[in-house]
Amino acid sequence: MKTIECNLPDSLYEALIARMQADKTTCDHVVSMALSQCLGKPLHTLFQVSTSAALVEGLYQGAVEVSRLLRHGDFGLGTFIDLDGEMVVIDGCCYQVLPDGKVVQAREDWLIPYAVVTRFNAEFSRRSSSLENFGELVSVCDALRASENLFYAFRIDGSFSWVKTRVMKPVSKGIGLKAAASAQQEFLLEEQEGTLVGLWSPGFAGAFSVPGYHFHFLSKDRKRGGHVLDCKTAEVAIGGCAMHEMHVSLPETEEFLKADLTRDPGEALMHAERNHDS
Repeated sequence: MKTIECNLPDSLYEALIARMQADKTTCDHVVSMALSQCLGKPLHTLFQVSTSAALVEGLYQGAVEVSRLLRHGDFGLGTFIDLDGEMVVIDGCCYQVLPDGKVVQAREDWLIPYAVVTRFNAEFSRRSSSLENFGELVSVCDALRASENLFYAFRIDGSFSWVKTRVMKPVSKGIGLKAAASAQQEFLLEEQEGTLVGLWSPGFAGAFSVPGYHFHFLSKDRKRGGHVLDCKTAEVAIGGCAMHEMHVSLPETEEFLKADLTRDPGEALMHAERNHDS
């Protein structure tokens, strides 16, 4: 990281302060984002709303508007209030996969309880065909990663023989993630063109992020999707990038401020993420 000093016109300084206050973020972040856009140099920084530990404890209240989320990233995933479906952010648009597996575009004024986004620009890529299952896909992605201690984003575009997905249903207040995942709806989507939107988080991040791989699927026609449990590819292009920085926006709700988040969320996260047939 480098430190610079510069002089700003009063009007730009006032606009800078206003954006910091509106986004509740730092001067470093706003200036870095502005320079990134001006210079055409994407910043591979993760922006996360809330924590995985909060999800495990059943804190699904809205914390950040979709519009603010999209100011920080054009690629990512998450969920909606009360676990009402799965979120896919791709090409700067935010989609909600409904409990029946269908897809709608999220409104910018919707509040969300948890999401992770970045500005995606592939630093490495590979083409693959006929990957038999999710495990083989993970092995290919593992080979593309250079470290076990950074965050990574993966975008996988192409043809899929099938994709097994699940979509969360809305739950009542106080129901934890593990119990909510037990009632999830599962789908088998066959012969699909589409995209896997994925993130990989290192093990040390387990208290606030989902460790390992986390993929959501969105069909090319934006009509079907969900959290990926398993898949078989036909022909796909895999692109990815490493992220060295992370910004976490913590909720200010009374439920979050008073919650006990000291419990290890690992077991519940793995129960929610894994294929229940395996």
